[in-house]
Amino acid sequence: MPPTDPPGPPGPVSLLGKNDDGRRFLTGTLGEFKSLTSTPPARPPFLVTKEHRRFAEFADTVRRYRYIGVCWGPPGVGKTLSARQYAGTDDWERWQRVLGTDKTTDAGPVPGTVLSARTALWTPTVTATAKEVDQALPRVCQQISWAVDYQQHGHVDPLMHPQSTASGLTELLIVDEADRLKTIGLEQVRDYYDRHHVGVILIGMPGIERRLARYPQLYSRIGFAHEYRPLNPDELTVVLTRRWHADGLAAAPGNAPTDDFTETVAIATIARITGGNFRLVDRLLTQIQRIQHINDLDTITPEVVEAAREALLIGT
Repeated sequence: MPPTDPPGPPGPVSLLGKNDDGRRFLTGTLGEFKSLTSTPPARPPFLVTKEHRRFAEFADTVRRYRYIGVCWGPPGVGKTLSARQYAGTDDWERWQRVLGTDKTTDAGPVPGTVLSARTALWTPTVTATAKEVDQALPRVCQQISWAVDYQQHGHVDPLMHPQSTASGLTELLIVDEADRLKTIGLEQVRDYYDRHHVGVILIGMPGIERRLARYPQLYSRIGFAHEYRPLNPDELTVVLTRRWHADGLAAAPGNAPTDDFTETVAIATIARITGGNFRLVDRLLTQIQRIQHINDLDTITPEVVEAAREALLIGT
């Protein structure tokens, strides 16, 4: 393809010069551009469950009293989803993409969910170094404080509005996948907590609460603990029924009168297989939709659910 000249404003500013087709990106050692997050795939609407309400109450308490809190639970039960919903992370990332992609576009006001939560969410990489942790914690917290400034004053000027300096307007820091942090990383979180007036929540797998007990200086600062549990059968049935209709799996009106009973049994089968695990529910429903499409089915039966289960790796 022949090289093109950089596009003129308005719009993004090209990195390419005249007679430059960008082939160095294909043959060099450049990696991903990480300044902005990629556009995520469409997600089902968030369903407020009893466990999410319990998590939100826990987060409100940690934020109010500025303690360190620990949250743990099995994989796939919804810990990360609840943390993102509480912090307004999806809205924040969408707003940041508009703000950073095109400087001529009005990104609109800072999302209300972000302003009300005043919560920074950070997920360390698997190989997070001491330097990365040291840079990431103040960066994610300071961005939330500056967002409050931006909404209140229409601009960010740290010298004119010192209240937001040192992340002064951020009230809560949530560290997801805290199991990834090594000893020095956990100590850095404790040190950041000591130097700032902010609550901290560490989210991890079961056992993280026992691991933290080996660090007395950190453990003595933990004021609240929360176990994130799988959905109980009754609530899981309600969630599944909502997803069932939202995903278009319900039988069309006017079909056989046994459809309602058949679908009820199918939903009960999904509840039994998934055991209240959100991630398994999502994966299983995706496979059911695939089988429904391939076989042009109008009604989902327990046999279809079992066929979808066989296409997944589900632990016992």
